[in-house]
Amino acid sequence: MDTDSTPIRRYPVKVDDDAVSSVLNRLRRAQGQLAGVIAMIEAGRDCKDVVTQLAAVSKALDRAGFKIVASGMRQCMNNADESQAPMTEEELEKLFLTLA
Repeated sequence: MDTDSTPIRRYPVKVDDDAVSSVLNRLRRAQGQLAGVIAMIEAGRDCKDVVTQLAAVSKALDRAGFKIVASGMRQCMNNADESQAPMTEEELEKLFLTLA
């Protein structure tokens, strides 16, 4: 449980235009792989095969998530909106660690 009561500031973040295609491809790949895992389980496939395929799903989701977080972190660091203070290193760390 997180005992830090410091409120987290919210920032509107958009995935970089050049990252959107990559993120969507990774999410679609994960979606297809997950459908494969479900079919394997329903067909009674070997546990090792199912776990191997599930690991591929996890990797695709992780890569998409890291791309999204990296895009958001870059925007937060560059913060074009001068009305808000840039994110602190602690806030950036918390954002990054949400994937852990």
